[in-house]
Amino acid sequence: MSNQTLTITDNRTGKAYTLPIEHDSIRATDLRQIKVADDDPGLCTYDPGFVNTAACKSSITYIDGDKGILEYRGYPIEQLAETCTFLEVAYLLHNGELPARQQLDDFVHQVTHHTILHENVKQFIAGFRYDAHPMGMFVSTVAALSTFYPEAKNIHDAAIRRKQFFRLVAKVPTIGAFTYRHNIGMPYAYPDNDLSYTGNFLNMMFRKTEGKYKPNPVMERALDILFILHADHEQNCSTTAMRSVGSANTDPYSSLAAAAAALYGPLHGGANEAVLKMLRSIGSKDRIPEYVQRVKAGDVRLMGFGHRVYKNYDPRARIIKRTADQVFEVTGRNPLIDIAVELERIALEDDYFIKRKLYPNVDFYSGIIYEAMGLPMDMFTVMFAIPRTAGWLTHYEEMLVDADQKIARPKQLYLGAARRNFVPMDRR
Repeated sequence: MSNQTLTITDNRTGKAYTLPIEHDSIRATDLRQIKVADDDPGLCTYDPGFVNTAACKSSITYIDGDKGILEYRGYPIEQLAETCTFLEVAYLLHNGELPARQQLDDFVHQVTHHTILHENVKQFIAGFRYDAHPMGMFVSTVAALSTFYPEAKNIHDAAIRRKQFFRLVAKVPTIGAFTYRHNIGMPYAYPDNDLSYTGNFLNMMFRKTEGKYKPNPVMERALDILFILHADHEQNCSTTAMRSVGSANTDPYSSLAAAAAALYGPLHGGANEAVLKMLRSIGSKDRIPEYVQRVKAGDVRLMGFGHRVYKNYDPRARIIKRTADQVFEVTGRNPLIDIAVELERIALEDDYFIKRKLYPNVDFYSGIIYEAMGLPMDMFTVMFAIPRTAGWLTHYEEMLVDADQKIARPKQLYLGAARRNFVPMDRR
């Protein structure tokens, strides 16, 4: 017998079952043979939140949470963030390999020349209230794009899918910037194809009356790094939503709107906003010990520490911390950074947090940088969604070409009433 098997003895019946192991997993459907009667549907697993269930095979992103490792297509995130532009990483995610110079130039050209939005989309955004949440506008506008590109429904045509990839990666910064301008009551600033991906985003966000916007190179590079760090993160809530909705053969715009809606939730995309609120509530470094004691007592939570996956220092947090210092040289030092650094120091020396493996995650410093750049907190989740679009679409593509994939339809454990007869109204 192969040692790549698992033998299960069902103590209800005394029967033993041998299941094959592949990639340190067993197929859930193999459990169906374990039953107490012929008409029994068979055994299934119960896993709320999918904490130990693999719903797909993927070759995009690798995470080892215990060791603090994050890799895109095998490349360490630290190396990519140090040397690449965001579009170079987007190419890597979608195509599986780093581009040669001409490949990258062609890729950048394709993205750059899809940045313009149809004028009706501008009118669509203008229809929202002046104080509408930017992420609500973002989700709705991305979904509306599916009506502008009906050929996107031909999801089994690889050339058409690739065109939608370029369109979405190109247009989400425009949509995001337009939602910001809508909120502050300024006219929309159109894309400038002479600028880089991140430089153009800064142009659409902050251009005023100048004829030609020149982005600060430090801010431009910082945004590239932040976008790279947020480009993908394996099977998180929003990526799972993208794959689940896409499994119904839904077009990429509608699927991506569903993913963005998942990201809109405060437990997923709103963590950096919660960090800023926490740091403001602490107020000064001398009040940190008091706050830490309240955390230990269960009165408050330590936001930006700990992660569903990482049980070590989030590698993205180290990179962002260095980037923050570079941004502050341009914008001036955000006083919240001093509170954050001291809070991190105290927490990492405290056995309470060490035993619980609570380390800073990517959200602990990212919000401080975005605020230094002049972004309101309502925009933070949009800043997450823009780069994650490349990751979402890559998972969508991988899901569509995977022969094992089926329409998402998880089982349930029914615990409701047993079969009973209807009771007429006058007898209830």
